[in-house]
Amino acid sequence: MLRTDGREFLLAQRPEGKVYAGYWEFPGGKLEAGESVRQALIRELHEELGITVTDCSPWLTRQFTYPHATVRLHFWRVTAWSGEIGITAPLEHAAVDWLECGKTAHVAPILPANDPILKALALPTTMAITMGEIEGVERQLERLEEALDNGLRLIQVRDKGWPPAERLWFAETVTRIARQRQALVLINDSEEIARQVGADGVHLSAARLASCSSRPDFAWVGASCHSAAEIARAGELGLDYALLGPVLPTATHPAARGLGWEGFSAAATGNTIPVFALGGMQASLLGEAQQHGAHGIAMLRGW
Repeated sequence: MLRTDGREFLLAQRPEGKVYAGYWEFPGGKLEAGESVRQALIRELHEELGITVTDCSPWLTRQFTYPHATVRLHFWRVTAWSGEIGITAPLEHAAVDWLECGKTAHVAPILPANDPILKALALPTTMAITMGEIEGVERQLERLEEALDNGLRLIQVRDKGWPPAERLWFAETVTRIARQRQALVLINDSEEIARQVGADGVHLSAARLASCSSRPDFAWVGASCHSAAEIARAGELGLDYALLGPVLPTATHPAARGLGWEGFSAAATGNTIPVFALGGMQASLLGEAQQHGAHGIAMLRGW
């Protein structure tokens, strides 16, 4: 459950008498015979919290092995509901609390299966991809500062066609500007530049992903993907996110057919890591992307 424009999420504490009593977890429960995941989610949150879900969308699916059982966990974004928690029906949990995404949790202990979920919640839902080679450095940096002042918190520095020295200078400049606004910066396909400029991580091309045998040693690592198999590969390597596209026609290739929303949803379904929709994206499409299972959107021009 998310509130305050997705900046806070709800955790609940398991009551006495249950396995892992006292541990904190995301509200939810088991599917009953004949139920869809969505139906089970709505029923469980009504039973556990006393609310009626009115807006939700799929997000991640993960498997975790506890000493007593192996569980398959379907995580959904719940962004709207009616009723007040614990008011219209008694709580089934010992307690509930709202936590800020990206901040150290002030409740403990948390079920171990949820560690990667907490990190995924810290990942902003809008990624800007730089295009200084096309737009020009001065205008690109001006626009970047405007976007950061308006809330942008995730940047992928692409621009791979420049000479090494020019690309390094641009990456250093973007990183410095981003640091002033506490934004994350990832460098496309260059671990060397990422380390030199002190970036938060790297973004792997699809070709680099295919040849990668282990996760690069950075706080954040993502990859460009064009299929469900590539997303699965990124998950196997323990990457933090994937970009999937193109979803819609782009300014670069206006006549080319993209995946479309249904194709995107089919490829992203059951993903273990957050997936961004790429190609033809603009800020107004964030909600639609999330309804089709996206974590967020990545934009070259639309930011």
